[in-house]
Amino acid sequence: MTTVFLPDGSARDLPAGATGADLAAAIGRSLAKAAVGVTIDGREADLTRPLPGGAKVSVVTDASPEGRHLLRHSTAHVLAQAVTDLWPGARYAIGPPIEDGFYYDFELPGGDHFSDDDLGRIEERMRAIISEDQPFVREEHSVAEGLEIFADQPYKVEIIEGVDRSDDDAAEGVGGAVVSIYRNTDQFVDLCRGPHVPSTGRLGHFKLMKVAAAYWRGDERRPQLQRIYGTAWESKVALEDHLHRLEEAEKRDHRRLGAELDLFHFPPELGGGLVVFHPKGGLVRKLMEDYSRAEHEKAGYEFVYTPHLAKSTLFEISGHLEWYADGMYPPMELEGATYYPKPMNCPMHILVYKSRQRSYRELPLRLFEFGTVYRFERSGVLNGLLRARGFTQDDSHIFCTPEQLPRELADLLAFVLRLLRAFGLTEFEAELATRPEKYVGDPAEWDIATDALRHALEAAGLAYQVAEGEGAFYAPKIDVHVRDAIGRRWQVSTLQVDLQEPQRFDMEFVGADNARHRPFMIHRALFGSIERFFGILIEHYAGAFPAWLAPVQASVLPVRSDHQGYADEVAAALRGIGARVEVVAATEQLGSRVRKAKLEKVPYVLVVGDDDRAARTVGVNARGEERPDRGVALDDFAARLSQEIETHA
Repeated sequence: MTTVFLPDGSARDLPAGATGADLAAAIGRSLAKAAVGVTIDGREADLTRPLPGGAKVSVVTDASPEGRHLLRHSTAHVLAQAVTDLWPGARYAIGPPIEDGFYYDFELPGGDHFSDDDLGRIEERMRAIISEDQPFVREEHSVAEGLEIFADQPYKVEIIEGVDRSDDDAAEGVGGAVVSIYRNTDQFVDLCRGPHVPSTGRLGHFKLMKVAAAYWRGDERRPQLQRIYGTAWESKVALEDHLHRLEEAEKRDHRRLGAELDLFHFPPELGGGLVVFHPKGGLVRKLMEDYSRAEHEKAGYEFVYTPHLAKSTLFEISGHLEWYADGMYPPMELEGATYYPKPMNCPMHILVYKSRQRSYRELPLRLFEFGTVYRFERSGVLNGLLRARGFTQDDSHIFCTPEQLPRELADLLAFVLRLLRAFGLTEFEAELATRPEKYVGDPAEWDIATDALRHALEAAGLAYQVAEGEGAFYAPKIDVHVRDAIGRRWQVSTLQVDLQEPQRFDMEFVGADNARHRPFMIHRALFGSIERFFGILIEHYAGAFPAWLAPVQASVLPVRSDHQGYADEVAAALRGIGARVEVVAATEQLGSRVRKAKLEKVPYVLVVGDDDRAARTVGVNARGEERPDRGVALDDFAARLSQEIETHA
């Protein structure tokens, strides 16, 4: 017999040579049906792999994140098999699982290219392979044997030649340099560490999405390949739900809505990645900034303003020229000095701190700025407001004593969550990124900073995962993620304890003991950037901003031209409570004016006619409601709208 241990610590006795599939079957029929792989002492393995005695084993199910990863990896393998069946001589490169899907890169013979019409034919061949229930058979070979197996596949050969001969991880525990492959049939073999599902019959709920171009290894100097993207799930329902979310995401695309709602655009004359806000978009942005400024002022922040560029010496001291020069805009030579547009605001805020000697009585010092920064992102990664070259960060830098750090971080995280909730985002997750293998600074300071960040997360009651070793080489951090209305996950706020800048700039404060001490420095971007957060809000609300953020909060529509005077009275009354109102004159049919206001996503469309004029009422067409509410007293509606605006409902 072989004894293995389950995640709850219990032992399970199995016949010698039992596999992960045998373990799942021994636990229960439903688990056996859902099982697609196992982890053995924390490492993923095929379900068909014999289990070593004494190992800690967990069964990976198809609906788990790990199981979906495995399904997608295996479906990518089937995609490659289908393409090589349909295009003999095709070269296949890499096909990893990605978030919600997978892709595979190909080079077709004779310079041929995929078209979108080919996707249906490829899907049909993939389904035939799946229906054959071909087993995924793992083999391990020497590097020389691997090179021989893939002699006609140059991209696989390059991967094999790059294997570190001393890296046992590449061989999953087998000594020496071992190349692992998976066969479905004698005709098709793929280079892969695995694991895979037991057979192709475990797959089937997939869809190929699109064809794109991709450089080999992401290097524009290397061959350009063709990439087929797809998605795969554990059930038909899960696949359909995902496709529905994609449809919703397309409807919510902030770039399309930005044009339709006349909010902003990216003029080609600016070269890409630089946005201009139109009056309506500028108003929404102003409302976001005004609310943020007011809340920061209440929370004890002090406002600073800093320039958009500085001499190279500043960025040499801060380390940006050493660490981020490739992402900075090119320098300008002016009057014998070299200037750069700033990629970050922190060096400027440090200059404010260092403008005079600081006492412990002044700390914590919380500096805040809407500071515009510039980073030269490659054109291929630009994505509207979500990834731009010029953007404005709601940047804060807090300077405090070591003793103040835990409380300051806890208060700061609570402040971040409260402001995000005010914008209608309520589902939060967080990651605590800890010290990487290669780091700079004192390990004791790293421990202090990491413990303080952990204390802040626990004080906030925020669910979080520890990303071991994922911190920057100079600082640990918290990344706050939100989920939007259709379940997508966005990284927004960051809290980072910087252990290097105070030292690089020789920052000090005079303590109660009259000695000089080094302050801690916290970087904090709450929205991340105004532009990116604006884009997230557009997609979260599908452009239908809550009343307090909407550029126009109410449109007043007189039924006929002789109702214009009363419509103006209604607008004046609402403007008296601070509402943003427009009157749309009766120059078109009422129905077309109502439809236009709804397309512009105005929260309230108010129709006024004879009865309303006589009774001082309005007909309220609230956005999202099927039927209008007629005969609403104007004063009652004004009070309702006023409350929504004041409470940020």
